[in-house]
Amino acid sequence: MSEEIEWWEYDDRSEMAAAVAGDIGFIIESAIDARGAAVIALAGGSTPVPIYEKLAASKLDWKRVTIIPGDERIVPLGDPLSNVTHLAKTFLPKGARVLPIVPNAAADYKVAGRSADALMQDLHWPLDLCLLGVGTDGHTASIFPGPDHDEAVNGPKERRALGVMPDPMPIEAPVPRVTLSLTAITGAKSLVIAVTGQDKRTVIETAIKQGISSPYPIGRVLARTELPVDIHWAPA
Repeated sequence: MSEEIEWWEYDDRSEMAAAVAGDIGFIIESAIDARGAAVIALAGGSTPVPIYEKLAASKLDWKRVTIIPGDERIVPLGDPLSNVTHLAKTFLPKGARVLPIVPNAAADYKVAGRSADALMQDLHWPLDLCLLGVGTDGHTASIFPGPDHDEAVNGPKERRALGVMPDPMPIEAPVPRVTLSLTAITGAKSLVIAVTGQDKRTVIETAIKQGISSPYPIGRVLARTELPVDIHWAPA
């Protein structure tokens, strides 16, 4: 379990977005100062959108920043469900390198996962930052309950990414995914979680109490993370 999990509470989503964007900007600047580049993984979904809008307005050396999605739906680029498409629209105009991790013609989700993993091996590891969201079912990135959960959580240490088939399928995006492995996530130099709503807060607090035996994927992530974790929360 991380030695230090710190909660940061805000009045609303906008206030949270400004704070998290500031923290991410500092992490990026620190990485660029240290080695001339930054590699970060960003979450999909609607919660972090205001964060990314504020982050994109920051005066950073974006040409030295590589961004990958922490997980991706196996859909064509440009599809409304594609996480990297939304990231690209926000950060490519700033000059950042935004990497798609799912090949366009990936009919087999396991093949897509192996392709993503091969791509990941060429990046600088560990990640400078991994920003996570959490679902009300306790999933994080695309580590869901289902047939690939054990591989995502306990797979080989050198595996950075894999294909997963959620079971049951999420209603809002009923497609297979590619996700960072638990090892890739927990190895990041900075792990930041941003969530809204009491339901998600309750799930995270429960998962923390359960520790490594938690049935929630976010519980397994937090139990395996050794560095401090910042959890940013707003009521709505």
